[in-house]
Amino acid sequence: MKFINYLKSIDGVSIYPIITLVIFVTIFILATILVLAKDKKTIEEIKNLPLND
Repeated sequence: MKFINYLKSIDGVSIYPIITLVIFVTIFILATILVLAKDKKTIEEIKNLPLND
């Protein structure tokens, strides 16, 4: 990853923000893939849950 080399060259930047960024991006991508892979019928059921009372 090229951007890590740029961030390491900045004074005062530790590894923790980089790790946090990688974790956030990974979770965001996984969540997006899971939402896009859901069946449309399941999405309709979840959408109507508050109205089923």
